[in-house]
Amino acid sequence: MDLKFARVEIDAKPKKVDLAKLEASVEKEDSVIFYFDRENSHKDLLELQDYFEAKGKSFYMSEVKYGLSDNEYMYQVHIIN
Repeated sequence: MDLKFARVEIDAKPKKVDLAKLEASVEKEDSVIFYFDRENSHKDLLELQDYFEAKGKSFYMSEVKYGLSDNEYMYQVHIIN
């Protein structure tokens, strides 16, 4: 499963990350917050939630709006060991 991190610049393309890199970051820290781009499907993020919850981690996800337009949002994911 490949996910896309949130854009840093409006015109930039989002950077891709795979599940192994995310898992390595979670194992290194007790608490990790990731910001994912709106181009990710909600279904993929729910699969990510199922994956980490099956490993005994706490998973919290929310949409963060940063503008007035309907497509100006990102996903915030907080994973806790």
